Amino acid sequence: MNSGRLAPVGDPTGCCSLRVAVAATRPAAQLPGWRDATRVRGVRAALRGSPPLVASGEVDLLSARLAAVARGAAFVLLGGDCAETFAGNTDAHLRGNLDLLARMAAELGRRSGLPTVGVARMAGQFAKPRSAATDADGLPVYRGDMVNGLAAEPAAREADPDRMLRAYRASSTAIDFLRASGHGRVFTAHEALVLDYEQALLRREPSAGWAPYSGSAHFLWIGERTRDLDGAHIAFAELVANPVGVKLGPHTTPEEAVEYVRRLDPHRVPGRLTLISRMGSRRVRDVLPAIIEKVSASGHAVVWQCDPMHGNTVTSATGHKTRYVDQVKDELTGYFEVHRGLGTFPGGVHLEMTGDDVTECVGGGVAESDLGARYETACDPRLNPAQAWEIATLVADLIPTGY
Repeated sequence: MNSGRLAPVGDPTGCCSLRVAVAATRPAAQLPGWRDATRVRGVRAALRGSPPLVASGEVDLLSARLAAVARGAAFVLLGGDCAETFAGNTDAHLRGNLDLLARMAAELGRRSGLPTVGVARMAGQFAKPRSAATDADGLPVYRGDMVNGLAAEPAAREADPDRMLRAYRASSTAIDFLRASGHGRVFTAHEALVLDYEQALLRREPSAGWAPYSGSAHFLWIGERTRDLDGAHIAFAELVANPVGVKLGPHTTPEEAVEYVRRLDPHRVPGRLTLISRMGSRRVRDVLPAIIEKVSASGHAVVWQCDPMHGNTVTSATGHKTRYVDQVKDELTGYFEVHRGLGTFPGGVHLEMTGDDVTECVGGGVAESDLGARYETACDPRLNPAQAWEIATLVADLIPTGY
């Protein structure tokens, strides 16, 4: 059940509300084109009056575990669907994803000797940034079930603010299932993209000072397409007491990385900030070293994490968006090589994967000609269980011991 002592933002001094208002005035990329401003205000009000999905004590526990990762005393496995869907929010699908995550985390812990922190891409990953505003048919692009529908029809593709309420209810269902699953402590995470939703779920812990907690997830990250240092998404991430992450693509400069660290970890709290490299297998060895060196020299104890999926997305000869498992493995190998060369700790991996036996990525028994057999993702291709396990065994061999 939803629990926690968090109250909606609105402290007597006005400090918290003022910071939220300032963040809301910044330029924001990738936001839905809501047409009914009155309805948006009504949905935000309904969300502000709803219970938080996560409790402050759970967030604080994750913060403590990420502090251990930043010290090299634990490892993070973050994984799950590229984009959750309302139709896919079933017990069977949730169980499959959680079982896979738990088995992989247990294997990583057994092989490395390090505690493994399991974080699921679930209970909120209902919105996606996109590279274009329209699709090949000229329709508004699908931006995730929180925003619009996948069906290639004009009515389905219209941004509907009521979908934020559906996303909240679906997330609540997933959180309840997670807590009853028997997997122990697994935390939730998603990209903080739709700020109308995220800001409405900020909650204030009276004993925690001005910083509000996000009630939408334990961990939030800012994506490659919304990491503008002057934008609303980074300003939002500055607000929250939760641990946060930033995706760093191959065009990230060391100076930008240090500015993220300065802005998002002003009090130098170990594990407060996770920097998630997504360079691609051809760029990781060239781009990542200078970033790590510059951030390490700043003295901040961040968590380093590798997303080997998004920099390796291609279109196959069959027309499917896909990823080659060998390229995913090569980026991971490069990520660990860079950290080993610099003497820094590679604290985690971030994977798009599913417990369903899909055919969306090439490798591990799936050929290009097989992609159409069970290509079921709503957005980007995911590793199936066999492919994910292949990745887990590679990572287990690469995690350094005795750091």
